[in-house]
Amino acid sequence: MDHGKPKVFAAKRIPPEALAYLEQYCDVRSWDGDGPIPRERLLAALADAEGLLTSGDAIDDELLARAPKLRAVSTVSVGYNHFDLDAMRRRGVVGTHTPYVLDDTVADLVLALMLSAARRVTELDAYVKSGRWERGQPEAALFGTDVHHASLGIVGLGRIGERIAQRAVHGFGMKLYYHNRSRNPEAEERYGAQYVSMDELLGESDFVVLMTPLTPKTERFFRKEHFDRMKPSAFFINASRGRTVDENALVEALATGRIRGAGLDVYEVEPVDPSHPLLAMPNVVTLPHIGSATAQTRRDMALTAARNLVASLRGDEGAYVVKELRS
Repeated sequence: MDHGKPKVFAAKRIPPEALAYLEQYCDVRSWDGDGPIPRERLLAALADAEGLLTSGDAIDDELLARAPKLRAVSTVSVGYNHFDLDAMRRRGVVGTHTPYVLDDTVADLVLALMLSAARRVTELDAYVKSGRWERGQPEAALFGTDVHHASLGIVGLGRIGERIAQRAVHGFGMKLYYHNRSRNPEAEERYGAQYVSMDELLGESDFVVLMTPLTPKTERFFRKEHFDRMKPSAFFINASRGRTVDENALVEALATGRIRGAGLDVYEVEPVDPSHPLLAMPNVVTLPHIGSATAQTRRDMALTAARNLVASLRGDEGAYVVKELRS
């Protein structure tokens, strides 16, 4: 053990290459139990830690009070709504995340949700496997909706939104609308994206993809009034955070035929309750929050998080510090 190295705690299992990188520069202890680390075990482990690598543990006043030496927290995720930014700012604790490395993987999944919902992939997979496919059945009972040359509205055209746009426009010839707090001239130039009001986006889009980050301002941002403005033939896709949507309003819109279907990777409460009405709807594709869940991407995210933590503790440039905590 090198007592000159800063002490860090890894609150989740990480790939060997990420752990080896941390160990070059830090005195590392890590949680190696099954499942998430219990809160009290985490708090106890931080008594003398200067750095923490995590992926969803709440970084709040309680934790910071138990971690008097903590200088940097690195999350293995692009989202960081588990950071209490005010508390971290008061304590002068740096917070980092892992943008960029997962953009393509999440964009792939959004296209998968669009295709699965529109062409009824999961519904008809279950139809075949249950033995209900027989000769003589009406063809129209199996019809889906075309994705190619349809219109796509992206709410939140950031890094991942641009990757979705690239696939949709160049791969499927889709017409692209977007709504942001500010315009994205590069996307307009590259993909012919049209910057429109929320009302126009909802009224024109065959697919509405929600990609806004979760903040206090975006909690339950997408509500009944938005579903009411969508086309009855449209599909709603959410791969951002579940709490950006009023889930009861989504259930109502689907149950009443106000919209055609949905593709969801995220929910208000995760894991989603097995009795949730969304899970009984054949026109809804439900995935278990797997936006970045490929082996390669998760390795890249862990290595980025390890590099972020080391750079933050050494005072080096290059760490992806979350924008609210940049000096």
